[in-house]
Amino acid sequence: MITHHELCFGCGQANLFGLQLEVDQREDGVVAGRFFVKQDHQGPPGHAHGGILATALDEAMALLVHASGVHAFTTGLEIRLRAPAAVGAFVEIEARRESQEGRRLELSAVAASEGVEVATARGTFVEVER
Repeated sequence: MITHHELCFGCGQANLFGLQLEVDQREDGVVAGRFFVKQDHQGPPGHAHGGILATALDEAMALLVHASGVHAFTTGLEIRLRAPAAVGAFVEIEARRESQEGRRLELSAVAASEGVEVATARGTFVEVER
């Protein structure tokens, strides 16, 4: 089950300046969802800041890890920005687990907007004690 912290910048629905990323876990274990690119998310005029896309990809991967009952933090994040995402458009996100070795988890995520892949990510997470 995916849980959200209401003031989280990535997924918190009460954080009006945040992404308000909405995600669900599919039966195949993938987390999928979307967020709306607001004017507050701009970098270049009319387009999402690359850091906003990175945040959304990291958030989706973290939500997938936490949905599996693992408490972990991001220790590495590699982002490839492929195309701009326009202000006023939705960005669709998918995240999946690639592997786990001990406390170390490797995940990947992809973001697309209006049918175009805009960014990809690989994330490393390390499980920590609660």
